[in-house]
Amino acid sequence: MNAIAQQAVKVLRAHKAAGYPVFYGDYNLNLIGLRSSMRDSNAFNDRLFVFYDLHDRAMMHCFDITTDPGTFYREHPINVDGTAVVAPGHYSKCWEIGKHRGLYDALVQVDDMAVFRDNNADRSLDMKTDTLQVGIFGINLHRANERRQSTVVGKWSAGCQVVADPLDFNIVMALAKKSADIYGPLFSYTLLDEAEL
Repeated sequence: MNAIAQQAVKVLRAHKAAGYPVFYGDYNLNLIGLRSSMRDSNAFNDRLFVFYDLHDRAMMHCFDITTDPGTFYREHPINVDGTAVVAPGHYSKCWEIGKHRGLYDALVQVDDMAVFRDNNADRSLDMKTDTLQVGIFGINLHRANERRQSTVVGKWSAGCQVVADPLDFNIVMALAKKSADIYGPLFSYTLLDEAEL
């Protein structure tokens, strides 16, 4: 078993241990983000795991993403309370297929999510419980550059969950559309911290 597969087993185990729901059935997607323990990075060093069944087989994809805002928005918050950093947890039916900024299909936020507000305008990622807010903040799952894989987060995320490679993102969206045809348009998301593994 390779390192990604080993990590996937740990991720699914941690998801279940937390009491979060697991969805079964062909193309019934389990979307689980894993935030790296590296807090000062401006790189796509997090992972999105997509688990689902297909013809009685367990399927898994793993994609490079960021679950953190880029350093640009850490230093230049667009919200007076600070830049959004999604809090670990399970968010039931938080996304549906829609247009990211009106431009292209993505998973867009339609129900409450919890975010920390990083409001000290430095490069370090701050997640203090006294800054926690719950609501609809435009926390989408989208891609970075449409033509090539991105390595630097920069302005690609002000709090969204962003896939580094557009080809990987196309796979996510193709799976989401198949799932939506069967189970409806809403998708749940779990974000885990690497320390939880």
